[in-house]
Amino acid sequence: MKHIKLKTVNLKNHPQFNERWLQDIIADDPSIIGVGDVILKDKERSHIGAGRLDLLLQDADGHGRHEVEIQLGATDESHIVRTIEYWDIERRKYPQYDHTAVLVAEDITSRFLNVIGLFNGFIPIVAIQVIAIDTPEGIGLQFTKVLDTVKLGYLGEDEEASEPTDRSYWEKRGAKKTVLLADKILDISESFLPSVEFSYNKHYIGFWVDGRACNFAVCRPQRSGLRLDIRLPQTEKTEEITSSSLDVLDYDKRWGNYRLKLTEKDISEKEEIIKSLLKQAYELRK
Repeated sequence: MKHIKLKTVNLKNHPQFNERWLQDIIADDPSIIGVGDVILKDKERSHIGAGRLDLLLQDADGHGRHEVEIQLGATDESHIVRTIEYWDIERRKYPQYDHTAVLVAEDITSRFLNVIGLFNGFIPIVAIQVIAIDTPEGIGLQFTKVLDTVKLGYLGEDEEASEPTDRSYWEKRGAKKTVLLADKILDISESFLPSVEFSYNKHYIGFWVDGRACNFAVCRPQRSGLRLDIRLPQTEKTEEITSSSLDVLDYDKRWGNYRLKLTEKDISEKEEIIKSLLKQAYELRK
C-alpha cells in the first residue's frame, strides 16, 4: 500500500482558516474534540472584566460543563491563565455543575505542558492539540488529548478505602435475592477470568484476582435490585451500554463508572452485553 505524506496547515498564519473558523467547527460538532458526549451551551460568553469565553460545552446528561479556550499557534502564559480564569468564574457562578477547563491549541509545547500539569490534580484541566490537515476535499482536523484530568485510583488500592465485612452483612443491608444476583455477575466474570472471587466490603462487593484487589467493577446489592458499577471511560466504545435496554443511571465521572441497575431478568437476557463490558473493564484494569 502506498504511503502518502500528509500536508499540515498552520492555522495561525492562514488567511481563511482562522480561530473563528475553528471555533465554529467545534461549535457545530463539539464531540470532535474528544471530551465526551457534549452539546454547545454558549459561544463567546461574556465575562465582565475578563473577556469572552470561546466555548461553553455541557455534558448531554446535564451534570458537567467544559470551559473551552482556543488558541492558534503555540501555548503561552496568557491563554493558560485565561483558561483557568474562565473555569473559576463559571464554577463559582454555577457550583451545581462539575466544571473542567479545556485548552485547545495547535502547539502545546513541553514547557507549558509541564506548567499545565502542575495545576492538574488541583484544577481539572484538559489540554488538546489540534492539527489541520490539507486534503483534496478540504481541511481535516485531528484533535489529540495530550493532558487529561487526574483519575482516581481503583477502589481497594487504598487499604483505608475498604472495610471488610461478609456475605451476611450484604444480605441484611440489601436482600438475599439481590446478593444472589451479585453471584450471577461473579459467574459471568469467571467465564473469562477463572481465578476471580468476591471481596465483601462495607460500601461494595469487590473483586479479587490472585489474592489482590482488582475492582474493574463493584456490586452493590439493594432491596429491589443490584447496582453494578463498571469502570469504563465514557467513549463511543461503550455505546452498547446506552443503546441497550439496560437501566443505566448517571455516569459517575468522579470514579469513571457506568452504573447499571439490574434485575434477574436483565442479567438473564443481557448476559452477553454485561460480559462484554466486564471483560473490557478488566482488560483496561490489567
